[in-house]
Amino acid sequence: MTEQHPFMPRLEHAFSISIELSRPFWVKPTSRGETRAAIYASSGVVEGPRLNGRVIPMSGGDFPLTRDNGVIDFDARYLLEADDGAIIYLENRGYRWARNTEIAEAMRRNEDTAFNDYYMRVTPKFDAPAGPHEWMSKHVFVGVAEKLPGANRIHYFVVL
Repeated sequence: MTEQHPFMPRLEHAFSISIELSRPFWVKPTSRGETRAAIYASSGVVEGPRLNGRVIPMSGGDFPLTRDNGVIDFDARYLLEADDGAIIYLENRGYRWARNTEIAEAMRRNEDTAFNDYYMRVTPKFDAPAGPHEWMSKHVFVGVAEKLPGANRIHYFVVL
């Protein structure tokens, strides 16, 4: 039997964000020989026990770099608007990779794939105003993402 490490963090689901994405714009190959895209957040919904609101349309997007080995390196930045009107800046960094080449091809064609067919995780940072959402700027989060055709859904967990 394995004992749990005494400093093992606890996670609590804070909210999920469903993001509708624009069509991608491509830079390929880049000067480094990889592929870069620009995909804008056209709309979205924030729902959860600790935050509800929306993604502010076209307030930013993702600028992923696809490496030669198929790993996608995310760099997403956009704005959220909480139900109370507070504006929150979100910066997401993370990775996505498919478990095999067939799944990678299906994802490239923007087809639906099963959640366990790929790895898609992000480490977000939030810049929230003082007040009821300030807690977001004081905690570490982990995001577990789902790739949907034309969209992403990311479930954010606060590290306690």
